[in-house]
Formats: sequence, C-alpha cells, structure tokens
Amino acid sequence: MNLNVRLQTEQTTANATPILLIHGLFGSLDNLGVLARDLKPHRPIIQVDVRNHGLSPRSQQMNYQVMAQDMLETLDAHGIGKVSVIGHSMGGKIAMTMSALAADRIEQLTLIDIAPVDYNTRRHDTIFAGVNAVTDAGVVRRSEAAEVMRGYIHEEGIIQFLLKSFHEGEWRFNVPALWDNYATISGWEVIPAWQGPALFIRGEQSPYLDDIHRKALLSQFPQARAHVIAGAGHWVHAEKPDAVLRAIRRFFVL
Repeated sequence: MNLNVRLQTEQTTANATPILLIHGLFGSLDNLGVLARDLKPHRPIIQVDVRNHGLSPRSQQMNYQVMAQDMLETLDAHGIGKVSVIGHSMGGKIAMTMSALAADRIEQLTLIDIAPVDYNTRRHDTIFAGVNAVTDAGVVRRSEAAEVMRGYIHEEGIIQFLLKSFHEGEWRFNVPALWDNYATISGWEVIPAWQGPALFIRGEQSPYLDDIHRKALLSQFPQARAHVIAGAGHWVHAEKPDAVLRAIRRFFVL
C-alpha cells in the first residue's frame, strides 16, 4: 500500500539518512510535526499517514506486518532506502516490526512511549464511544463535535487531538476498522532480536513503558537504551517537546 506522505528536504541535508516519522492510533502525519520542524535542518523528513488514518488508503486488514510493509513499499515508491525511524505508540510498534522485515534498512530506532508487548487491555473504549457519538449526532463543526465528546472523554487535550482528524463532519480515521482490529493493535507478536541502536523514550506518568517491560524489550532490542521524561504522560512529545527533542538529538548525534 502506497501511503500519503509529506516529504521535507533542505539542500544541506539531501545526502543524509532520512528520518521516517510514524504517528499513533487516531493520529495523522501532522501529529509529530513538532519533531519534524526541529529535525528538518539536520535530516530529510518523511511524515506518513498510517493506513486507515489521514489521507492514506482504507483497509479492513490492519496488523503490524502489513502496516510495516506499507512503510517499506511507500519508501520504495519514493526511492528511499535506509532510514532512521521515530514512532509514537502504535507507530513505534510499526517501526519495531520494520526492523524484523527489513533489518538492513533501519539505521536507528526511536520508540516513543511504547514497549514490544501485548498490553492485553482496552484503553480506548471511551474514545471510540466519543467519536461514534459525534458520527451519530451528525454534527459538522468541530466545536459541536467537541461538545458531544465531552460527554464521554474528560481530558480536553485528547478531545483537541482527535478533532485534528475531524473534517466537514467526517473522521479521517477509519473507525470501524480500528475497532475491529483493536486487539491486534494493542497486542504484539514477539520479533527476532534487532541488534541496531534503539532509544525508548518514556513519559514518567505513562503506563505504556515501565520496568515490567524491561525483559521483553531487551530480548528483542538488546542494544536499547531508555530515557525518561519527567512529568509527562503518554503523549510525551506533545507535553514536553523540548525534552524529547534533546534526547533525540543526542541519540542521532545531531
């Protein structure tokens, strides 16, 4: 599947290894824009809409093998070989799976607040309820959609995040496909160990990346290092962008 992308290259970085940015569940290529803007002077940047998100194609099939293959096919379509990859949450799991499918094409991995584990839990049911309520209400304006969602979702930041994908009364993520594949998205199948450099960035207040995940993480990414961002939750790159960027720049030696 050839995905919707945004390519950004400055003349001074044309020969450097590109950085591929992969967003998380319910997101779009704009979600990691704060990272793209900072990193663009140093490396070519590829922002991408994951299948069933943004302006990328829709499909009822949605697992990490096919989503990682989407990334590789999209890179091929743009003549891009080796990349460094930054992925948040679901996007991090896609990035990790790319290391299993095409280890020689991955130079470095940065995984933001995600572990290579099956979480075996449903964390997003209130979000599904809120977005479905917006659809059922038939509202068109974002302000109206926000009011509907406030009956289900109590974190205003999450509501505003979701609204970035609400356009003219339609969601730009495929709600039925995400619902049907949710167990797979929150799950994980163990992959062979990748020996390359990997940085795991954790939000201190987030449950997604914790000490209990250390054994599973190191068995699949033995060269991994971790960096904890104090006072941040799961959307650590949005809450503490400067701290995340400092960690990424040190890791990438920019």
